[in-house]
Amino acid sequence: MTERGGQDEERTFAALAPVHGRGFAQTWWGRAWLKALEDAALDAGQLKEGRRLARAGAVGAVAVRPGRVTAVVQDRDGTAHRADVLLQELSDEHWHRFLGMAAERSGHIAALLDREMPPHLVEDAATAGVDLLPGLGDLEAECDCGAWDHCGHTAALCYQVARLLDQDPFVLLLMRGRAERALLDELQVRSAAPEAEGWSAPESPQEGLDAAEAYAAGDILPPLPEPPGLPAEPGLPPSLDTEVPPGPGVDAGTLEFLAARTAQEAHRLLAEALRDGHDQQAVEAEPTPDQDAVRLAAGDPEPSVAARLAEGSGRGREGLVLAVRAWRYGGAAGLAVLDEEWPVPAEPLARARAALEAAWDDDERPRLRPAHNRWTVVGGSAQLRLGRDGRWWPYRRERGRWAPAGPAAHDPATALASVDTEP
Repeated sequence: MTERGGQDEERTFAALAPVHGRGFAQTWWGRAWLKALEDAALDAGQLKEGRRLARAGAVGAVAVRPGRVTAVVQDRDGTAHRADVLLQELSDEHWHRFLGMAAERSGHIAALLDREMPPHLVEDAATAGVDLLPGLGDLEAECDCGAWDHCGHTAALCYQVARLLDQDPFVLLLMRGRAERALLDELQVRSAAPEAEGWSAPESPQEGLDAAEAYAAGDILPPLPEPPGLPAEPGLPPSLDTEVPPGPGVDAGTLEFLAARTAQEAHRLLAEALRDGHDQQAVEAEPTPDQDAVRLAAGDPEPSVAARLAEGSGRGREGLVLAVRAWRYGGAAGLAVLDEEWPVPAEPLARARAALEAAWDDDERPRLRPAHNRWTVVGGSAQLRLGRDGRWWPYRRERGRWAPAGPAAHDPATALASVDTEP
């Protein structure tokens, strides 16, 4: 990959080499970019054509600038089309919030310099009211082929951009409106002078107001300050290692673990509650005792605690290891796919078969043996499982058992390509 204009408001990346037999996005933020494309696309056939063109190396040099990426894409017959994908730039106010948040946490800056975009950076930005990653309908398409929605050319460009994002998340930040050098310079200034702009200490102590006067002037007084923001990390529970021995049947180590996990879960729930649009989201179902046992086991407890969770859940040690892996890939939905084998009704089955047909060209499609919601690669050690929400989950054969091999994907080819057959 080469580029020019790295200090300017535009970067140009040389055409990427053809690629076969793998997913286009390896990072979680690259997959989030593709999810925004695939969830909004109205024609699965155009997505399939876009993947074919991208894999064949039909996408030329990619120009990235604020609000837009552009490339020339060649059809199978060699006809060239200019394809553009548009993403709304962040406002000055949004950039002010993002830069203020990032400057307060040195780990965010270090991650960006390492060409990483950790989930907590995106989560902290969302808490500040800034959506870095595109969502449903955010990727707008323009192509001189005349298509009014995403065509094969704009889809191919999106798949190539996912590969660029894997290598450098600053590509996304440039699309959102800030070049790398300018962004880093401003972060450096903010880190060196963390005081809020325009703030100065009062020259003399401020006198208070009579309570009755303050109440009478309530409509003209300035608003109350914003409530404190979300703490950067969950709090640490007190240690139970004291000189007083615990009572009969009380395991101090287990209680400390449960308290720590409760603090982490409370921090997560509070972060969710503070996000814009939280009141529009469906209320999460209460976890079942089995789900809660797996969630706790995913917190890397001490061996004695893990043994109690394995026994209490009825899964045993090896079964709990698989359940924890499924939970880390997809929470309750991932755990359900691990446990449930269900007959797919006619309509979802037809959609699933159509997705499988569209995911590969005829000469590349693997042979799959269906059994309820599970499709196993004939002669291989990989399997696709269909979730009740229509997503595909990759599985791999390990020591005689099917084990989760990655997060879900809307595209079965992407899910299958993520299976490493050599664990």
